Amino acid sequence: MNTDLSTPNLPTWCPGCGGYSFLTAVKKAIIKNNLAPKDVVITYDIGCSANMVNFINLCGFATLHGRSIPVAVGVKTANPKLTVIAQGGDGGIVSEGGNHLVHASQRNDDITVLVNNNYVFALTTGQASSATPKGLKTRTTLQGNPFEPLSAIDLAVVSGGSFLARTPVSDLNKTTEIIAKAIEHKGFSLVEIIQPCVIWTKELLKPSGQWVKEPFTKRESFLGRHDLWGILYNK
Repeated sequence: MNTDLSTPNLPTWCPGCGGYSFLTAVKKAIIKNNLAPKDVVITYDIGCSANMVNFINLCGFATLHGRSIPVAVGVKTANPKLTVIAQGGDGGIVSEGGNHLVHASQRNDDITVLVNNNYVFALTTGQASSATPKGLKTRTTLQGNPFEPLSAIDLAVVSGGSFLARTPVSDLNKTTEIIAKAIEHKGFSLVEIIQPCVIWTKELLKPSGQWVKEPFTKRESFLGRHDLWGILYNK
C-alpha cells in the first residue's frame, strides 16, 4: 500500500496557506484508515484547496463549481464499495452547492464532505460568500457584509446529517483524527475545516473555539454554535 500518496507535482498555494496542512491531514487520514488508493475517490469543487487534485495520488474528479457533492453521490451509487470524499470551499458547498449539501444530508448518503471554510471566494480574490461573517469588509462588501453567514454544519444539522465535525486546519493532529473518523462513518459525514485565507481574510487568521469532549446527543444543542470544535454529532 502507498504510504505517501504524493505526486511529482508541488503545491502552488500561497506561503502560509492552510491548504498545506489540509493536504497532509487528508493523506494521513487515508493512510491511518489503511485504505488503498484504488479504493478511494475524491471529487473536487473549484477553488484553491481543490487544486489538491494534482497533489494527492488517488482517483480524483475535478467537477464544476458547487457540484462535488452530486458527483460524489453518483460515484458511490455506481460503486458502493468505494470510499468517496467530496471536497469544496464555502463558496462551492454553502453558496453554489448549498442545495446538494441539504439533500445529501437529508438522504444520509454514505459520503464524506470536507468543507474548506475560507470565509470568502478566495481563488477569485476575496469576494463575499454565503459564509462570510457579518460586517466583514471584502472586495464586494466594501462597507461590511450586511448578511448573517450560513453555516455548513447548521444546514447539515437541520437536514439530517449523521456525523458532523469542525476543526481548525492549524491543528494537524486533530484535523487528521477527525477526518479519519468521518471517513469511517457509515452515512453522511461532514467536516468543516476552519481555514481563513491568508491573503483576503487576514483579520480572521486566529480563530478561537472550544473543543468539545464528546459528541452531543441532541442536534439542537450545538445548532448555531460556530465556536465549537471537534466531533459535534455522531449518530
